[in-house]
Amino acid sequence: MQRGETLPVALAAEDGSAMSEGEFRLLYEATARPILAYLTGVTGRRDVAEDLLQETYCRFLARGRRSLEGEEARRYLFRIAGNLLRDRWRRGEDSRWVELVDVGASADAGLGIDVQRAMGALKPRERELLWLAYVEGMSHAEIAEATGLAAMSVRLLLFRARRRAAGLLRPGEELG
Repeated sequence: MQRGETLPVALAAEDGSAMSEGEFRLLYEATARPILAYLTGVTGRRDVAEDLLQETYCRFLARGRRSLEGEEARRYLFRIAGNLLRDRWRRGEDSRWVELVDVGASADAGLGIDVQRAMGALKPRERELLWLAYVEGMSHAEIAEATGLAAMSVRLLLFRARRRAAGLLRPGEELG
């Protein structure tokens, strides 16, 4: 949603319930930034992430989950976003990272670029799990809820993703 855009006064859902513009605005302000960062981090493309973010909120509103509040609504939105990512991967629309995020002029700029290259070399599912665990700080159970995986699967897949990322960050390893 761009600054200055207005929403309809009531956003109707399939079940007939409605979310007011104010309720939606509060939800959006509380969740849009971390979801956009997640989508950008996993896809490596800001334009794709913005499209997926818009679709995430459209689906949320269409499903009418007005009764969700706080952290539950946040996890549900992450689940929708993750499902959209997986749909994209299944259609073969996942391309290698083509743009690097600006890391600025900090002393850690070299490390930031190495991490970005390593993330780009990982499989989409590995990027997703690492992002949810270490950037969003989600527990295995929360990641399982957001991705639709079993909690024990999350634990194993996250372990493998960490090990693979660590291998890519070691000196002499090829980043692909």
